[in-house]
Amino acid sequence: MQLGPKRHNVVPMLGTLRQGALALVVVLALDGCGGSPETTSDTSTDHSSGQTISVAGASAQRWGEGDYGVVLAHGAAFDAASWETQAVAIANQGASVIAVEDVDTETIGGAVKQLQDEGLANVALVGASAGADTILDLASQDPELADQLILLSPNATVEGLGEEPKLFVASKDEPVAHVSTELAASSPGEENVVMILPGSAHAQNIFATDQAGPVLDAMLQRLKRFAGP
Repeated sequence: MQLGPKRHNVVPMLGTLRQGALALVVVLALDGCGGSPETTSDTSTDHSSGQTISVAGASAQRWGEGDYGVVLAHGAAFDAASWETQAVAIANQGASVIAVEDVDTETIGGAVKQLQDEGLANVALVGASAGADTILDLASQDPELADQLILLSPNATVEGLGEEPKLFVASKDEPVAHVSTELAASSPGEENVVMILPGSAHAQNIFATDQAGPVLDAMLQRLKRFAGP
């Protein structure tokens, strides 16, 4: 009998931030530091809505026709269209983007396969909260599936991840912030980064705060840096 990935539910408390040998802790302490950092993302060139498509028999949204694939998996309180601002910016950077409506492993895996069948050998997985948790499960089952991972506020750690670059994002005062630091420190690979933000916003709620720009910029920079071989 094949067992699923070994996950560890973490007690929701904030401990001391721990920096592993392969993990870089980035704290954007904008509260009380006199202004926001300069941002570089530009989403002004295209504000069109995503195209509705079908992935693994479920509805999804599609943006762009670039040569690098990105799959977006939303949190439980959101939907595929909630990624529109981020998806447009990613597509404008030269990617083909699919935001799935059903955030289960079958649909996310189906989106990856659909992009690969179109000739896109490299696909990144981006998830928030429940979507991040599903991506962790999927990536632990198939460590070579994704070219890189970007995860906002995952809720539990997982074993069995691969060497792919990983960016973990969380707010300092949310109950699961330490999950991101633990994942960055314990996961294989030399390009694992955790970005700890001021405040308590969880997952996609971060995009309703003044941290939206810095987080989107970090996502775009990672996607561009590790896009393809």
